[in-house]
Amino acid sequence: MPVDFLSDEQAARFGRFSGDPLQTDLERFFYLDDADRELIAKRRGDHNRLGFAVQVGTVRFLGSFLADPLDVPWTVVDYLAAQLGISDPSAVKRYTVRVETANTHAREIRTAYGYRECIGAVPGELAEFVYSRAWTHGEGPTVLFEHATAWLRRERVLLPGVTTLVRVVQSSREAAQGRMHSMLAAAAQQVDAGLPATLLGLLKKDHGQQVSRLEALRAGPTRVSGPELEKALHRVEAVRTLGAGAVDMSEVPAARVRELARYGLGAKAQSLRRLAEPRRSATLVATVAALEAAAVDDALDLFDLLMTTKVLGPSRRAAAAERLAKMPELEQASSILARVGQTLLRVLGESGEQVDVVAAWAALEQVAARDRIADAVAKVGELVPDQRGAAGAMREQMARRFRTVAPFLRLLSTTIPWGAIPVGQQVLDALSGLDGLRGRRRVRREEVDEALVPPAWHGVVFEAAGESEVNRDAWVVCVLEQLRASLRRRDVFALTSTRWSDPRAQLLTGSAWDTAREQALRSLSLEGPVSEHLAGKVEVLDAAWRGLSDSIGQAGPEASLRLVEDGNGRVKLSVTPLDALVIPESLTNLRAQVAGMLPRVDLPEILLEVHSWTGFLHSYTHASGAGARMGDLPLSVAAVLTAQACNVGLTPVVAEGHPALTRDRLGHVEANYVRAETHTLANGRLIEAQSGVPIIASWGGGLLASVDGLRFVVPVRTINAAPNPKYFGRGRGLTWFNAVNDQVSGIGAVVVPGTARDSLYVLDTMLNLDGGPKPEMVASDTASYSDMVFGIFTLLGYKFSPRIADLSDQRLWRATAPGQDPGDYGVLNDIARHKIRLDKISAHWDDMTRVAASLATGTVRAYDVLRTLTRDNGSPSPLGSAILEYGRMAKTLHLLALVDPSDETYRRAINTQLTVQESRHRLARAIFHGRRGQVYQRYREGQEDQLGALGLVLNAVVLWNTRYTDAAIAALREAGAEISENDIARLSPLGNQHINTLGRYAFTAPTPDGLRPLRKQLQPEG
Repeated sequence: MPVDFLSDEQAARFGRFSGDPLQTDLERFFYLDDADRELIAKRRGDHNRLGFAVQVGTVRFLGSFLADPLDVPWTVVDYLAAQLGISDPSAVKRYTVRVETANTHAREIRTAYGYRECIGAVPGELAEFVYSRAWTHGEGPTVLFEHATAWLRRERVLLPGVTTLVRVVQSSREAAQGRMHSMLAAAAQQVDAGLPATLLGLLKKDHGQQVSRLEALRAGPTRVSGPELEKALHRVEAVRTLGAGAVDMSEVPAARVRELARYGLGAKAQSLRRLAEPRRSATLVATVAALEAAAVDDALDLFDLLMTTKVLGPSRRAAAAERLAKMPELEQASSILARVGQTLLRVLGESGEQVDVVAAWAALEQVAARDRIADAVAKVGELVPDQRGAAGAMREQMARRFRTVAPFLRLLSTTIPWGAIPVGQQVLDALSGLDGLRGRRRVRREEVDEALVPPAWHGVVFEAAGESEVNRDAWVVCVLEQLRASLRRRDVFALTSTRWSDPRAQLLTGSAWDTAREQALRSLSLEGPVSEHLAGKVEVLDAAWRGLSDSIGQAGPEASLRLVEDGNGRVKLSVTPLDALVIPESLTNLRAQVAGMLPRVDLPEILLEVHSWTGFLHSYTHASGAGARMGDLPLSVAAVLTAQACNVGLTPVVAEGHPALTRDRLGHVEANYVRAETHTLANGRLIEAQSGVPIIASWGGGLLASVDGLRFVVPVRTINAAPNPKYFGRGRGLTWFNAVNDQVSGIGAVVVPGTARDSLYVLDTMLNLDGGPKPEMVASDTASYSDMVFGIFTLLGYKFSPRIADLSDQRLWRATAPGQDPGDYGVLNDIARHKIRLDKISAHWDDMTRVAASLATGTVRAYDVLRTLTRDNGSPSPLGSAILEYGRMAKTLHLLALVDPSDETYRRAINTQLTVQESRHRLARAIFHGRRGQVYQRYREGQEDQLGALGLVLNAVVLWNTRYTDAAIAALREAGAEISENDIARLSPLGNQHINTLGRYAFTAPTPDGLRPLRKQLQPEG
């Protein structure tokens, strides 16, 4: 029987083993320390000692004793027998011959280890814990049930019956929800007694409309145009007018408010109408408050994209085209002037002190007539840009696009809740006056802030209109360009926003920084004095320089690294590319054998079989937080994941004869269960399971990862895509930045429009991981590095290791501690000529560590922080300059290791990991085959959810391939094959020749016990 939110399967697994424990679980719960061994040694006979040990590990792992103590996976028995030196683990089978022995042992274990029943004050303590967890976190009942079970284990309380624990979770969660709903509804009443009724009115349809007012407000912009931005700003105005943003929700944990808002933003109006009070009012308040931030974000996203694609880009191209069109005239006039100049120089040279003007003109007229020379001078003066150059010509073109920006001028200044630091305030002041200039032909010079007009704009704004007036169109577009630049630097920001807010306000500060400082800095190894920290860094860098100098001296003339002159009297490094690794015949044969043994399988079967191992599909919970009230939910989720990952829509996975696969059911599951948060939870289970497969030990420990982007064309109208002809042709697209570790698990991903600069997103990807150990080394491609990114990565405890294509042209740096003599690096002294400013680092160390702690604790996005550290012209701020100096030490260490002629291991490790990433992207393309591999989601959330499904399915496929590859290796060894560990290390779980991803999809139950049979091929195919 189902137990409310638990499925039959979950209820049956409660307090029992479900498959083999992971290696990490064996080490955590079944390792026997000295006290354990002393207690076990009191038993007589191997069967009693081993049986006693099994019960000790079982109660630690499960939190309860089993009715049959030997109802455990045999891997547990083997693991314990090895520790006890028992050569025949099967002796344990005699342990249950006498039932009273096992019962007596269980009572002794309870007494010795302090286990107690869930009676007396314990249920109250448990309820208090669950209530606190439910109040502070936006978690569903299944997750709370798991936390409650973990609490019982930690407190050494034997698990009660499953129904008892379910009741505790339900009652505690309902109490926490009731409190939250009441508080939010009351807060809304305090702001405006009529606010709940106003919000309830959003659930009605206006006359002639197909959807409710709320659903209409949820629809964001999809086109890039001035009128569309005006419409987006009207949406902001409409949402802000409702007043939900004024409700004080600070007393309710932010995670709980987000949970309510997530449900409200995804639910249909009729579902929200059916909610009882005060839950309905609370949900609407949270929803509309979140919608206000989303509307502001959408409007500013659209403004940034419009300025880029409709003003800046076309103007740049028009200026270039205009210059190209003038080129023939310019060439002709320049040719005349060139010959005139040569003649004049000759005449001046021959004339000595006295120049005969008449003779000079006579000589010049031999080249061209006097009027033609004058015309050529005038033509060159007309066609050659003045001191403004091409930038000024571009601004002339921008000023002609006033009509593009005119529709939204008033709303842009009055609708967005603007904020600014002092340097950005003058931009906002200028913005507020723009709408008043519409309809006016003349604008006086004293009406504008000349400090906001950069040199490239000066001639366009002022000179063309005379001394006392300005060019209105040019001034308006100039201010909007400054606004865009200030927004990107976050000198100007939106007070109600997620993506365009002020990152400085999100940094740890005041009491929050005082509270978090010690623990955060200790976790990052930054807690000591800056002088000691930098002294250690300088010592390591000095040793690396000396080590490379020694390696060059020992390597000889045939080494991969040589010192050469660059033609300007400078010495630089010349690095020979790595040779491709030889693929031995044994590896070729092994790859063929393993590939031939993997069972042929359909993609849905992989998902269901992996679920039978890991239970990852149980991570998909309803957006409202309520438990699932439908059978076979994992089957429905698997169908939706298949449809999204293969990009084929629901039609191929619908089976109207199956209750779990009807179109209505799958549509409901897709809308309410499959989203970014549940993908993260499910991925965590897959990553953990991948790390426990034995073959993984040959591939890596999860401490090396790489981040790279996979590009997708987005052919539908959307603002969350951007152009790049190299990747998207004439259309627009997005980039899926994803991280994969050396265990071939995808551990995190972010979606960004277009092909934005990689380095701004690599760190965000690494700071939002789904699971697995924190990588120590992060590889990336050439486009993803900068000195500042090196600095941020190093502060956060990562070794940033990008593959750099132009090694010979890189600048390397040395550091000298105060009071010390510069190091002598022999032949490298000329290369090590650039000096790191340690004083800059010391002066800004407190702020640097505060930024690092804020990033590590997740209070601010890395993308936003990096924006604030760089000025619009690309130069760093003072704090950014200090981080840049710090990063140069790490970058130099990285480069010195890359070019070391005596050890190619480091460079090969980076290349190998990036090859793994490229292979994963190839597999992603093969799975995401529908609709020509293009993303048809219009909104950011839909894009993130679909590509999240792709990442999850990739991990499921990798886990399935890994387990069967491990099984194939075991079968080959049992058949007598000798297999090299070096060859195993070069196997990959990223093949897909045996996997069917095409056609209509069948969802069949997985093999009930163990793995499905391998194909009968133990020899390489001919």
